[in-house]
This record gives sequence, structure tokens and C-alpha cells, in this order.
Amino acid sequence: MNILVWHVHGSWLTAFVQGPHTYLLPVTGDRGPDGLGRAVTWDWPPSARELTPRELWDTDIDLMVLQRPRELDLALRWTGRRPGVDVPAVYVEHNSPDESPERQLHPLAGQSRIPVVHVTHFNRLMWDNGQAPTEIVEHGIIDPGRLWTGTERRAAVVVNEPVRRGRTTGTDLLPRFARSAPLDVFGMRTEELADHLGLPPGRCRARDLPQHELHREMARCRLYLHPVRWTSLGLSLLEAMFLGMPVVALDTTEVREAVPDGAGVVSNRLDVLEDAVRAFLAEPELARRTGEAARTAAQARYGERRFLDDWERLIKEVTR
Repeated sequence: MNILVWHVHGSWLTAFVQGPHTYLLPVTGDRGPDGLGRAVTWDWPPSARELTPRELWDTDIDLMVLQRPRELDLALRWTGRRPGVDVPAVYVEHNSPDESPERQLHPLAGQSRIPVVHVTHFNRLMWDNGQAPTEIVEHGIIDPGRLWTGTERRAAVVVNEPVRRGRTTGTDLLPRFARSAPLDVFGMRTEELADHLGLPPGRCRARDLPQHELHREMARCRLYLHPVRWTSLGLSLLEAMFLGMPVVALDTTEVREAVPDGAGVVSNRLDVLEDAVRAFLAEPELARRTGEAARTAAQARYGERRFLDDWERLIKEVTR
């Protein structure tokens, strides 16, 4: 099939384009948010093809995979076809509701032609989906391998724009955790974080790395710390588990489902989490065993094959 899909979330799309179809990626001259085209920092197969809006107009499309409300209009303007009417379509909702934790109406709640595909059970529960049919396809991760060494007695944190996002991603909690372990904070726009939090650079080190270096550098840290209060289930958490890293995480959104007993410490008690950070730093063997359990759990639930099989079943149903 020819599947139209915008490059919005690179990590998610990297797994999605591993399927057996041709993936049509809109590209514009400025490679802006509506026309990023192929990824630069991820390895995508040749079946992920760039097309300009003019080329899309004359291209056969079997399925539209939408991810933002404005893509309903973009699809019509760039292809001349209405999603869910002229061409089958699904809408992938990557996020938890951001305005109200339980009352926010989904942008597609007022229609029934386009299924809303949530990436976690928590997200489907919390969104008011109205009359829109809903499905769940949980995340899938391309296995980076067991890279954990834990040679550095530091905690890895992965978050983009931590200063701007603040309490949502638990940025305000980092000074407290930095008392238990020096932090390596990976992600975009992390360079001003230490100054913002009043921490010495050694206790909060910014690491904005290319994708091909990220996993290996994360895996040098003794543990992965996930202080996120309210976002969808972070792919970085699952990637850390695939790397074989022990996890210390807030018990919010879908984390409890992703991190079973023995794969890490999940709690909303900060003293419990701080004790866990100190224990993993002090006991490398405990960290190793816990990381192995995390990797096993992640492989069983969030493997690439299961993700692609789930999507294949849904694609067949929607286009039937």
C-alpha cells in the first residue's frame, strides 16, 4: 500500500516505516514542520519516500495516517482527497490531554469516520473521544541491543526543552535527585539547565547528542531516571529498558504498566526514589540484575515485531 504519513515524531515513525508498505513523506523546500521529509538522524528504508505537495496530488494513496489536527486540511489541499471520505484514514494520538486530565475533548471527537489510535491505554482512558472509534497500538522499539555498562556513577535523564516544559517533565525535581546522583541530561535545549536550576555543571551535565551516539552514552550511566509528571509514555524510558538500564521513575501515566516489579523502582514517594538511586549507584550488581529484568520486560511487550503486526491488522481492517 501507499501510506501518506507526516514526519512528526521521529522515534515513532522510525519503527512505523519498517513495515511492508511504501510510506509517502511530504517534503517542502524549507523542510518545515509540515514538510520534514525523510529523517537525517535515523536510518529509514528506501520505502520511505519524499514527495512534494505537487507530487502528492498525482500519487495513488491507500491510507492516510494523520497525527495533528491541521493535517486534515493539509491532506485535502495537497492531495485533493478528503481523509476518511475519499481515502481511508486513521489519526494517531501520541499525547495525553494537556488542558484537562480527564475532560478534554479530542479534536476528532465529533466524527466517526476516522479511528483515533492511541499509543497507550492510559491515553485512551483520559481523552474524551466522543463518537470517534478508538484503537490502541502500543509503542514498538527497534532493539538497540544490550549496551548498558553502568561504568559512570551517574543517572541518565532524557528530556527535550526541560527549562520550557518545567513541572510537566519534572524539571523542578532534578535538584533534589542531583543530591543523590550527578545527572546526565540528554536532549535538545538542555545547555542552560544547570544554570536555570542553580546546579554546578558537574552535578547536571547537558548532553545534546546525535541520535547515533545517544544510546551508547546513555548506557554508560548507572541508571535511568524518569521524573516525568504528565506526558504520554516516553519512548526514552522504553529505550533505556531495551539498553538494559535499571529504571527509577515516577508512578504516573502509563509507567506502572511498562515497568513491572523487578525491572526498576516506580513510586510517587520521592524518598523511595532517592533511596533507589543511591542503591543502584552503590551496588553495580543490583543495577545489572534490575537492568536485565527491564530489558526482558521491554522486549516482551514493546518489540518491533509486535508493533508492526498490530499495525498490519489495523491497516487491513481500516482499508478493507
